[in-house]
Amino acid sequence: MKHDWKKDEKTYYAPKTKPETGVIPSFNFITIQGQGSPDTLAFKQCVQTLFSLAYTLKFSVRNGLIVEGYEDYAVYPLEGLWGIREEAQLKPEFTREDYVYTLMIRQPDFITGHHIQWAIDKAKKKDPKLPWDQVRFEPVEDGLCVQIMHIGPFSEEPRSFDLIHAYLKENKLKRRTKVHREIYLSDFTKTSPDKLKTVLRTFVEEDNQPS
Repeated sequence: MKHDWKKDEKTYYAPKTKPETGVIPSFNFITIQGQGSPDTLAFKQCVQTLFSLAYTLKFSVRNGLIVEGYEDYAVYPLEGLWGIREEAQLKPEFTREDYVYTLMIRQPDFITGHHIQWAIDKAKKKDPKLPWDQVRFEPVEDGLCVQIMHIGPFSEEPRSFDLIHAYLKENKLKRRTKVHREIYLSDFTKTSPDKLKTVLRTFVEEDNQPS
């Protein structure tokens, strides 16, 4: 049976269009860090690098790599941790060039660092100009969080964050960090902006301050 995260892991990838609380455990990811607007070539190359590596890993057993415990699976979606560079946080306004991000794609538990290096060496031969040396393989744990399914253009995400912030206040929660996670469930190169589905996730803790 093929493992399909869309069907088998709805807790993590299919929140409602209203905020909800959850606890997200540690998962292993291939990651790559960057800074600046998502409109840049550098950003696009980061995305290309991760997907090239992810699909090389998926089909690795067909190409001779021995992966103990391998089971067929659907490649996980692109995700991103988004923040603002420290210098920009001091300014009254910031621009898209001030973004800092960590892009990532989750990997099944049976994938190890050895498999990652094998896949990088293989994928690099097809496109050596991509930033392969920036790829990392690491566990990431979100912990207690509040998430929502945002449907629509990325430019309209503030309306979903407004719902999250109201939910936090009502439930005596506060954000642990200004960084947030986005999970891209739609192919934003092919999907109409008004139909894009993006999981927005903030990392929270109890707010014990008196109201």
